[in-house]
Amino acid sequence: MKIVTVLGARPQFIKAALLSNKLRKRNHEIIIHTGQHYDIEMSDIFFKEMSIPAPDYNLDVGSGSHAYQTAEMMIKLEKLFISENPHLILLYGDTNSTLAAAITAAKLQIPIAHVEAGPRMFDKTVPEEINRIITDHLSTLLFAPTPKSKENLEKEGLKEGVYLSGDVMLDLFKYFSQNANRNSKILEKLGLKEKNYILTTVHRARNTNIKENLKAIIGAFLEISAEEKLVFPVHPRTEKYLKDYGLYNALNENLNIEIIKPVGYLDMNILTRNSKKIVTDSGGLQKEAYFAQVPCITLDTSTGWPETVDNGWNIIFEEYKNKEFIKKDKIIETIRSFKPKGKYSDVFGDGKASQKICKIIKNYN
Repeated sequence: MKIVTVLGARPQFIKAALLSNKLRKRNHEIIIHTGQHYDIEMSDIFFKEMSIPAPDYNLDVGSGSHAYQTAEMMIKLEKLFISENPHLILLYGDTNSTLAAAITAAKLQIPIAHVEAGPRMFDKTVPEEINRIITDHLSTLLFAPTPKSKENLEKEGLKEGVYLSGDVMLDLFKYFSQNANRNSKILEKLGLKEKNYILTTVHRARNTNIKENLKAIIGAFLEISAEEKLVFPVHPRTEKYLKDYGLYNALNENLNIEIIKPVGYLDMNILTRNSKKIVTDSGGLQKEAYFAQVPCITLDTSTGWPETVDNGWNIIFEEYKNKEFIKKDKIIETIRSFKPKGKYSDVFGDGKASQKICKIIKNYN
């Protein structure tokens, strides 16, 4: 079977690591990198350290508005889909790359397999929510990572071709944790001790594009740093806004906040598992915090992974829901006080999602 896999952003490179290598044992896979994430920290490093097969094509789309990125990708993808004429288009997650490939494949009547189908934030102001909904409704094979994701699809009338596969991110977390233990020196490099720091990330538009929100978040980090060590891998877009709003220098000059560039999967795996708490707006990191059984504070109004909240390991800012701004004092209070109250369960599967997906694709062929 000839499969074209479309990747474009950090989470997708990671998700493809195990599944791509398993697929290639029985199929001819072609990887297209859209170039949505194009610097080495956000892209190349993952191909190298996780042994992801090198892309056959790179579209070099780069940054731009949602409309520009999606349109540029569709134009370039259409030509490649026609020339390669695959049996199946394989997509991951909810990025603009996913949306562009889904629409293009559907117009060309090429079947689509969507890994990580069904999570919902129930908030259409989030661009990724729109991307995922559209992709799900255009897909032939839908791989739901959790029972709740499968339930969401069924409520939307999607029952054919829906499979409860488990989460490929759990496969990766388990597989690469031992590798990370052997090869990552990030704790030594940063002078960190286990369970003695808070890991933070911020990248969603609601938290970066609105000055008052980013100012509140950074203000909270600065105040918390008086009592806790913080490690802050800064997304390139977030760094731009920090500098635009005059917030970067205060962070950079704070001796108890470690500002670093985005790191590879192995280093992030170590930082995640050894952190005391995690403060983030990243859906992927929320899950990895859960896998590592680390308390997670989510800087958002909702989560695509309500399982982590239901099980007591994640908390979101409910009062932020119908308001434009987030409050610094509430962030500080939540970081200080939040402790897990539930039990850890295997709601994301058994770590064998990649094998299940390969088997379903084989039977589909």
